[in-house]
Amino acid sequence: MQVLVVGSGPAGLMVGAALATRGHSVVSVDRDPGPTPQGWRRRGVMQFDHAHNFRPQVGQLLADEWPAAYDGWQERGAIEMDGGSGRGGMLSRRSTLERALWAAARRQPGLELRTGHVDHLLLEDGRVCGASVDGQRAVADLVVDASGRSSRVAVAGTSRSDARLDGDCGLAYIDRCYQLHPGSDPGPQNTPLGFIGEFDGYQCLVFLHERGHFSVVLVRPTADAALALLRVEAVFEAACAAIPVLAAWTDPARAVPTSGVMVGGALRNVYRSQVLLPGLVTVGDAVATTTPTRGRGVAMACMQIAALLRLLDDGADPVTVAAPFDSWCEQNIVPWVADHVAIDGGMVQRWQGHDIDLASPLTSNLIAEALPVEPRIGPYSGGYFAMTELPETLRPAEPLARAVYETGWRPPLEEGPSRDELVGIIERTTAVAAT
Repeated sequence: MQVLVVGSGPAGLMVGAALATRGHSVVSVDRDPGPTPQGWRRRGVMQFDHAHNFRPQVGQLLADEWPAAYDGWQERGAIEMDGGSGRGGMLSRRSTLERALWAAARRQPGLELRTGHVDHLLLEDGRVCGASVDGQRAVADLVVDASGRSSRVAVAGTSRSDARLDGDCGLAYIDRCYQLHPGSDPGPQNTPLGFIGEFDGYQCLVFLHERGHFSVVLVRPTADAALALLRVEAVFEAACAAIPVLAAWTDPARAVPTSGVMVGGALRNVYRSQVLLPGLVTVGDAVATTTPTRGRGVAMACMQIAALLRLLDDGADPVTVAAPFDSWCEQNIVPWVADHVAIDGGMVQRWQGHDIDLASPLTSNLIAEALPVEPRIGPYSGGYFAMTELPETLRPAEPLARAVYETGWRPPLEEGPSRDELVGIIERTTAVAAT
């Protein structure tokens, strides 16, 4: 086939390379010309420089479908965590992953990288037959839309805006990148990823990356305007100094900042069905996006790509493969987006001071969080945490978790200032700065 991939982010490059290795002729088009020795910033990709973690699905897809990219990622320092009997997640910055993918793509036979803007898709006899790229026709037997969460791939001048699920996450985050001094050990960890902790009215995360790099993330309710000032560098530093675990990680004797303070906002949980035009299929963030703090985005893209490749390998017609692929996504991707909608809504409610609603079904995170008190939840939770089983696999454990919460037990909060105390720190810091 002649394949045109719209977008050369992780999803576009991975699906393009996998199709190229199967003997197809693939062109991947992106506005971004890719990394250069002088540096690189992904235009229009807010999450490019922000904190990331990569679940086992990412390394698994690369190892299976594109070993050259997987090896290149590791050569750039990416570390595979111990996955027990299976593959583990990867510690790496997103920029490091994308550099590895672009380097491998430039050497991949059958895959051409083209810089340009896709104006719209071409339609002929009721099917997509290519795209207009900077005003020039690019014909294709199959078009893959991997253009990301803001996909505006259009047919006949109409943009794709239908959403099966769509809701504001209710959360925003502020993060900053650091690097450990040579010989320095990481700060306190409660997970192989780094640190994940709930506080009174907010959340803190630390994600380990490659070669001593790590990211510190503060997550707040979008509606909490007072905490929005954490985006100010002096305020962010004061907050880190006041939160014991972050104070340890960001101690100047241990680490040095390698970026400014970055803001991640306008976060939405979205699922879009396939357009179901012959010759067109959509993958990655153009299908589903979820709250970044749980690290499911690139993993879900890899799950989609693996499913699409299985369908094609099993003889599905590339012209009409969107229909069975859409059915697969309905069964295997929609539940994860719905899971985020429920989790985020409940988290915001609790940060606003509301107790757990025991009259309603418990969200999956609350079921899982009762595990330290009720070990019988364990057999139901492993697949959920690894994303190898859908969230519904936790449902049989809900009565066990509910019994725990009915005793009055609640997941313990980490040591650190409350939301109100954090606001006080913000006010004092901004007052000093103003004088």
